[in-house]
Amino acid sequence: MTALEKREMTVEEYLSLEKSSDIRFEFVDGEVFAMTGAKHNHSLISFNIAGELRNQIKGSGCKGFLETKRVKVVETGDFFYPDIVVACGDIEILEDELDTLTNPMVIIEILSSSTEAYDRGGKFERYKLIDSLQEYVLISQNHYQVERFKREKKTGIWDLTVFKTLSQALPLESIRCELPLSEIYFEVDVKKL
Repeated sequence: MTALEKREMTVEEYLSLEKSSDIRFEFVDGEVFAMTGAKHNHSLISFNIAGELRNQIKGSGCKGFLETKRVKVVETGDFFYPDIVVACGDIEILEDELDTLTNPMVIIEILSSSTEAYDRGGKFERYKLIDSLQEYVLISQNHYQVERFKREKKTGIWDLTVFKTLSQALPLESIRCELPLSEIYFEVDVKKL
């Protein structure tokens, strides 16, 4: 997301812009932010995760989506494009906006230098308002590090677990999956930024 290419508009104007543009935009507090292209490592990590997830959720009643599936935070009216999102059971989409999901269970963001602070802060604060969301994952593309925030069922508190070695695996308990870090980072040179 780049602040240089932002402007204010209504939700209706935003959705109209989205329909007529080849560029994706996120909508936050009435401001529109153009989404920039992904770098080499980002694309590899996304592809690796998508391949692993597809094999594990196939036939489970869950569906995975890449960065072209828009997510709406109903409580705030904001729209985001997570890198990877998984929803299970009855997939809830906006009636007239088939590309907009409202009930994600897992959201995965691959960190970049331009979005890391926001992905950890303001964006996560908004994602926390989504009742269906159970796990939020942040993945570094600069070094081996995966952070999983998991909502505790009884308290609603988000617990953090950090994974830093290729011998570890990321458990996504809400969708009964496990992603080995060796697969997440397969053929990814963390020295190439």
